Parts: sequence; structure tokens; C-alpha cells
Amino acid sequence: MDSSRPPKVNPKIALAMIDRFLQEELVKTGLAGFVLGLSGGVDSALACALAAHALGPGKVLAVKMPFRTSSPSSEADADAVISQLGVRSERVDITPMVEAYFQGLPESPPLRWGNFMARVRMAVLFDRSARERALVLGTSNKTELLLGYGTWYGDTASSLNPIGDLYKAQVWQMARHLGLPEQVVSKAPSADLWPDQTDEGEMGITYAEADAILYLLVDGRYTVEEVAAAGHPLDRVQKVLAMVEGSQYKRRLPIIAKLSQRTVGIDFRYPRDWGR
Repeated sequence: MDSSRPPKVNPKIALAMIDRFLQEELVKTGLAGFVLGLSGGVDSALACALAAHALGPGKVLAVKMPFRTSSPSSEADADAVISQLGVRSERVDITPMVEAYFQGLPESPPLRWGNFMARVRMAVLFDRSARERALVLGTSNKTELLLGYGTWYGDTASSLNPIGDLYKAQVWQMARHLGLPEQVVSKAPSADLWPDQTDEGEMGITYAEADAILYLLVDGRYTVEEVAAAGHPLDRVQKVLAMVEGSQYKRRLPIIAKLSQRTVGIDFRYPRDWGR
């Protein structure tokens, strides 16, 4: 196994698999399309492109949700993706909603603001999903999900996720294969939650390093010692593992106290199309 990075995906096979996944899951619900938040970053751009590829652009609604401190270039990048894909779009300024909440909480640190913004954005998306009779698409990649780099019931709270099994390097690969705007693909990843914020700066590790370590730990089932022997500093491997273990709660549905023979999420775990 190559310890330098996850393997490249076969774009044609990946597209076919994601097309079928999105089409089949939508049919099961009886709903009409997809809605997602479009930030101007590569993850949401790829999710939007995959949805448009699977259903056609007319069945996809991309929602831009800037805050007053959001970078204007992020919205411009989102507009470039919308123009290229031809999807429907909408703009919702979340500034009044967020500032109304924090008006009496002036000492709140940036992380609380960022988490609240993520949850407000997801609330907007689920409201639009009700109006559109659509499913909300997630835009978190596999690296982010494993590291817990996402807001619980914020950007992680979606109906379907077409890119959640793609490491960040594979997201970049697929985005380039689909010809998404280069300024979107090549810029430094950022949730744009506050000025000059970057994913890698906040996580304290680069995506390249995280991808390589996670690939060995998760897909390769290497031990910490084996990953270190493959050429990764032991302290970095331990850091990544601690992030994975410490964020396990974000990857689970609410845990229900078991009182009966068949408990939702424990013994009763049929897929959503049970009974059809």
C-alpha cells in the first residue's frame, strides 16, 4: 500500500456509482430534487456538480449563504460554479439571524460564532428543502468526517452525501476531472467562518498528511506503529488517531437508551426503503 496518499479514483466508475446512488436514494423518498449550500469551495462545488450530473441542473438548487465577514471572492467562486453548471441558485444573507442571536453575547469566541453559522445555514437548507420537496446534500469529504472537522448538526446534518467516501485528494481529482473552475479547485480550503480562517490552519495538519495517515489507519487497518514505520512521524499519527477517536460521537445517530427488544438504531436498523 502506498503510504504517500490514497489511491486515485477511476472517475468514470465513481461517476456511475454516485449517479446511481443519488438517483436511487431520491426515488426512494418520492421527492423531486436536491438542495445544497454552495460556499465557493471545492467540496460543495463537487457535490453540486455530481448532483447536476445525476439529475440534470434543473433539479438542483444551490444556496449561497454569506455572513458579513465572508470573503467576497468566495461568493464570486460560487457564482462561477453556478454559471458553469447551470443549476438554480438563491442567496440568503445569514447576518441578521446570526447577529440577532449573539447581540447579548458579546464575549463569544469565534468558534461559537462559526458553529452557530453552520447550524443556521443547515436550518436554511432544510427550510428550502421543504419548499422544494428536495433532499439536502452534504458536502463533507471523508477526511473531514474522519477527523471530526465539521459542526455537529451543522454542515454534517444532511440527507445524503455524495462525497463522504472521497478523501480530500480524491475530491480535488474528481473536481478537475469534471472541469470545475480552477480558482475553486486550487485555492486554500477554508470554511470561511471568520477572516483568514483556513481548514489546515485550524486543524493543525495538512490535508496531504491527514489523507496519507487516515488511508493507512482506516482503509489499510494499520496500527499506529505500522503507520509510523511507513514513514510518518509518530506524534502526527497519534494526533490524527486522537482526532478520529475524539469525534466518533459526530458520526453516530443519537444513542437511545435500550429498554425494549427492538430499539431504533440498535436492533431495528433497516434501510429507509424498509416496507416498500
